[in-house]
Amino acid sequence: MMSSELVFPGDEVAIEEEYMGGEGTFSEDGTVYASQVGVLELDDEECIARVVSPNPPNVLKEGDIVYAVVADIRNTMATADVIAKDGVDRTLGGETYATIHVSKISPKYTDDVSKELRKGDMIRARVTGIKPSLQLTTKDDHLGCIRALCSKCKTEMVRKGTGLYCPECRYSMPRKLADDYGDVKL
Repeated sequence: MMSSELVFPGDEVAIEEEYMGGEGTFSEDGTVYASQVGVLELDDEECIARVVSPNPPNVLKEGDIVYAVVADIRNTMATADVIAKDGVDRTLGGETYATIHVSKISPKYTDDVSKELRKGDMIRARVTGIKPSLQLTTKDDHLGCIRALCSKCKTEMVRKGTGLYCPECRYSMPRKLADDYGDVKL
């Protein structure tokens, strides 16, 4: 049997002797409370109290595919600002500042982050960790740079072999490219 009613953060929803706290709840001193606005579901079979939000926040979790802009390049890592989660139109809630360690950029050995990514590159990446900070990888074929501007003249770069080429100033540079570089519409 399932019971359901609308509850608000801080509302007492159950006692731990009868129900374990599930999604959307927290427990304190033997009492289970709602941690979000939503519908209380008391699952009598599993003995779990859940609060299901009709409009859950868009929070990143491991395995999510995200779009980000490379903010900075350091010796052993790149930092990026995550701007969207693949397949979700809503803005992100929570941490959006992420790091990509040099070992997580390309499947081949890389000792220099700037050979694979550049500041301002738009990338597609997969979330590999959330705690203690947001961590990304671009190792897979479908992950990597999806849009880049020439560092000399700011013209959009085009794919040429495994790297990028500027049709304006004829400057070439290496990158860790997504398999669909140039075909991505955001």
